[in-house]
Amino acid sequence: MLDAIIIGGGHNGLVCANYLAIAGKKVRVLERRNVVGGAAVTEEFHPGFRNSVAAYTVSLLNPKVINDLQLHQNGLKIVHRKVNNLWPHDNGDFLAFVVGSDNLKAEIARFSKTDADALDRYFRDTSMVADIIRDFLLETPPNVGGGIRDIFKAAKFGNRLRKLPIEDERIVLDIFTKSVSDFLDLYFENEYVKGAFAFDGIVGNYADTQTPGSAYVLMHHAFGEVNGEKGVWGHAIGGMGAITQAMAKSAMDKGVEIETDAAVKKVLVKDGKAYAVLLENGETLEAKVIVSNLNPSLLYNQLVDPKHLPDDFARRMKHYKNGSGTFRMNVALSELPKFTCLTQQERASAEHLTGGIIVGATCDYIDQAYRDSKQHGWSKAPIVEMLIPSTLDDTLAPEGQHVASLFCQQFDPDIDWDLHRETAADLIIEQIEKVAPGFKQSVLGRQVLSPLDLERIFGLTKGDIMHGNMSLDQMFSTRPLLGHGNYRSPIKGLYMCGAGTHPGGGVTGAPGHNAAREIIKDN
Repeated sequence: MLDAIIIGGGHNGLVCANYLAIAGKKVRVLERRNVVGGAAVTEEFHPGFRNSVAAYTVSLLNPKVINDLQLHQNGLKIVHRKVNNLWPHDNGDFLAFVVGSDNLKAEIARFSKTDADALDRYFRDTSMVADIIRDFLLETPPNVGGGIRDIFKAAKFGNRLRKLPIEDERIVLDIFTKSVSDFLDLYFENEYVKGAFAFDGIVGNYADTQTPGSAYVLMHHAFGEVNGEKGVWGHAIGGMGAITQAMAKSAMDKGVEIETDAAVKKVLVKDGKAYAVLLENGETLEAKVIVSNLNPSLLYNQLVDPKHLPDDFARRMKHYKNGSGTFRMNVALSELPKFTCLTQQERASAEHLTGGIIVGATCDYIDQAYRDSKQHGWSKAPIVEMLIPSTLDDTLAPEGQHVASLFCQQFDPDIDWDLHRETAADLIIEQIEKVAPGFKQSVLGRQVLSPLDLERIFGLTKGDIMHGNMSLDQMFSTRPLLGHGNYRSPIKGLYMCGAGTHPGGGVTGAPGHNAAREIIKDN
């Protein structure tokens, strides 16, 4: 008999499978699609053009996971962006988050010397909180009702915070409670500088910059590192699928069985214990434990019969919050976009085009986009982050041509996207055309993924790239629900290893790592 069946071959499922196999467990991964990787896949979306079609950039992938799974030895290569981000402005100027603290200070000083002077304090404070978060990424949160072990774990967590000076305790409290706008007001005055930093507070977070808790979402995107360098972003050569293919190869080398085109219909429970899964094709597969890499709402509201769940748990899971307001496009381009804010020399070097290019430069812009989306379903002036990975990776497009990821925010997940998909996509293209004339004409083909498409294709409920809101009531010990923050479900033998558990969304591998540790403890 199998020791474990993992439902969903996304990156966390593959990570969990690897660690279970290292412990000598016999594991099978079941993936609904014809390729493993979940949302971290590279696919051809237009003849001759390949891209990371959903997840699209690297920073949060945990170094321990990379090392333990020997991902570099299994083909993974990550390169750095030459510029982290670029914000074109309506007045023809731009703000670039260039690499190197002195370079960044000089760039920000063009907008505000006061803000440039505040930069060291800002990075010192956010780095302090990021280090605290990093300490907990690979730990299982203390579980309410978990007994003496979890009481000690909670005390250990509290002691770490109590050792901080009072000023640092205030910063930690700010991060976990304040809006991203209020938090940034503590450091910066210029609207373009604040807007640039605020962007990370609404990525995958359907909210405005005034929403309490959005400061933590900013931090969630700040604790990453690439090739040992903290706080930077990179690109996996071959796209995000290179990460999950390396994970799959590592797992198969350890004896893990990976089965594609294997959609799970139900988790089967007998005498209070999960013992098998029923596939869509009618096949039943048994294992000692069942591990879900799915969004918790998908697991508990569709795959598990509610009669097997405690009433209050089932009731609350029906109201688990999903919806990141994300709309994704991939476009094939005949040439690089010609951003009017860049000089001819800057365009020729293409360095500024290796990072994220973000249309939506101020908090007011972001907030108006959110208000529009709540009223109309999408913004009249969408927030668009463009990434052109072919500037760093010539494997993705024909010579002289390019691919671009368009990662767009503030799109209501609850409207009829079958009806409005192309209208919104056209508007996104027009928005880029405003800052890069000729862009529309350079588009050779496009792949449009509304929140509904992200759900249908990748199982991202309501298009939620985080597997659930990263709000205070769905974080740490309360992710996905208080009393089950330790990767264990209310059903014996059924575990969770996906981004709907601590520490949440992003291509980190941490939930899969942590879940495997708990499964091994129990079995």
